[in-house]
Amino acid sequence: MSNYQDILRHYWGYDDFRELQEDIIQSVCDGRDTLALMPTGGGKSLTFQIPSMAMNGICLVVTPLVALMKDQVENLKARDIRAAAIYSGMTRQEIILTLDNCHYGDFKFLYVSPERLSTELFRERIVNMEVNLIAVDEAHCISQWGYDFRPSYLNIAEIRELLPGVPVLALTATATPAVVEDIQKRLHFKEPNVFKKSFERTNLAYVVRQTEDKEKELLHILDRTPGSAIVYVSSRKATKELAVFLRKNGLSADYFHAGLTNESKDDKQKAWKSDACRIIVATNAFGMGIDKADVRVVVHMDLPESIEAYFQEAGRAGRDGKKSYAVLLFHKSDTTRLKKHLSDSFPSKDSIRNVYESLAFYYQLAAGTGAGAMFAFNLTDFCTKFKFNYLHAFNSLKILEQAGYLELTDEMDHPSRVYFLVRRDDLYQQKLGDKLSEDVLQVLLRSYTGLFADFMPIQEELLAKRLGTTADQVYQRLLGLSKIGIIHYIPRKKSPYIIFTVDREDTERVAITKEVYEDRQDRMEKRIRAILAYSTEQRICRSRQLLEYFGQKDVRNCGHCDVCLSKNELGIKQFEFEQIEQAVLDKLKEGPVLHDELIDAVSLKLSDRRDQKQDHQKKSVIDDNSKIIKVIRYLCDQNKIGYDTENHHFFA
Repeated sequence: MSNYQDILRHYWGYDDFRELQEDIIQSVCDGRDTLALMPTGGGKSLTFQIPSMAMNGICLVVTPLVALMKDQVENLKARDIRAAAIYSGMTRQEIILTLDNCHYGDFKFLYVSPERLSTELFRERIVNMEVNLIAVDEAHCISQWGYDFRPSYLNIAEIRELLPGVPVLALTATATPAVVEDIQKRLHFKEPNVFKKSFERTNLAYVVRQTEDKEKELLHILDRTPGSAIVYVSSRKATKELAVFLRKNGLSADYFHAGLTNESKDDKQKAWKSDACRIIVATNAFGMGIDKADVRVVVHMDLPESIEAYFQEAGRAGRDGKKSYAVLLFHKSDTTRLKKHLSDSFPSKDSIRNVYESLAFYYQLAAGTGAGAMFAFNLTDFCTKFKFNYLHAFNSLKILEQAGYLELTDEMDHPSRVYFLVRRDDLYQQKLGDKLSEDVLQVLLRSYTGLFADFMPIQEELLAKRLGTTADQVYQRLLGLSKIGIIHYIPRKKSPYIIFTVDREDTERVAITKEVYEDRQDRMEKRIRAILAYSTEQRICRSRQLLEYFGQKDVRNCGHCDVCLSKNELGIKQFEFEQIEQAVLDKLKEGPVLHDELIDAVSLKLSDRRDQKQDHQKKSVIDDNSKIIKVIRYLCDQNKIGYDTENHHFFA
């Protein structure tokens, strides 16, 4: 099945592609390196899934988002498409089995976290696979100019050398012009090739509210804006506190953050997506891969750290094209908080080296050893043992990651997994001498499929319920079966991981370079200044500010943000004033014009512009000539235009 539209209809049930999707797919299938800039919710995944399905071989998908990786693998499997994933926290045996399955099992997609690309095991196996495409999600992470640079992304260029002739598709929702250029350079594009969808969202009204009482303002917004909502906060603790506050005020609300169990996350997402819960209060961990089109409002209680992060999160509102709102609540204390965040993010270089040395002691790593070693990591325990400030230690580890000494993964909830080491026929010849162990094996086989081919996630509680026993007894029997070699059992574990990417270095030789420290500090400061400028600017259209930040040219005012709808000293809405002013100046560029002729020309031009607008923007029409007269008088008073009293005409 090679026709792209047939594949789209057969596996995904859609009749037509969205804007740019088919062009990107054709570019990839023509073997061209391709960079696609598509806003949140623009359908990026299909641009690599469809072409890979149309070609022989397997698509290698690089993404840092383990939760999204798992979701996409499950979604593909549900569509009867074979997919697998490799990420930090998997055992060596699990990784080997997954790679073997991808090599011999006619798999179409292999999702990989970027740090896995550098391992010898992965590189040995990938060269023997028939890879048809390398898809790089969150491609801005490869650029040091980007807001979320990850050194492990640089491994992708080395993988390209192992797979000559395989095209790459880089995908991102947010990238400035400098980042667009850098992505193509670092991924070794044969030639520039960018598909860029306009970032403009004509149905989305951006609003900044300066307020002394954010909770009170939030209640007002939610009362005035019916429908599904996301409220973003900056800490896990705040998610629960604010959700409780909203429920006390009679609103249907729940909370979400990365520290919840997978089961809890799934339950909360399902309730919100089905509208059983109206409002989800969340950290920025919420939203990736969440396909809910009818979110009517996204509210940020705290200032994000960058325009990029804000634009991506705000863009989760109104994906169905209907009128929606992205509201940022601002208090003067937000400026202080962000500036403190900047200083906290860059501990002294000596302090960073001290954290590195303590980490080596924590895991008993001698100098010159440890490359490739992976450890479950408890930051609270580490800080307690070595008397570090939690935030100080975390940011030190992130800088060590940027410097290439280690990888610190996000917290991941790994379910228990089981893989049968003996063949099914041999299983019945085993003499266990323990009825409960035999019963556990039987209920395992009845409850789960694929146990002889791959590690499969299981739930001890479910097995215990079906056996009429306790989860601990099931756990003990599974451990016993693993010890005697019948199964390989990996108990559930929830933890971040530390991966030493190079051998442990002598502390005094740990290099924190200008590129890693001072240059990143400078870029973060610029991003913070940009989001503060956006939050405090009262004269320039919000949409225009955002689009110009991302390098979009010839941007018009949106007509429905808080700036455009605010009234100036003439009592005219700002966007109306600017429309009239521009029309007057354009007309006078042609030469002197009489009073009535100027008014008629401006009125006609604005009427033509109205006809080009969509229905929800028709309110921008200037029907009242008195507004035109007010603006003309104002421009004369400000000496922006002149009036010849003798000949009774205006001139530029």
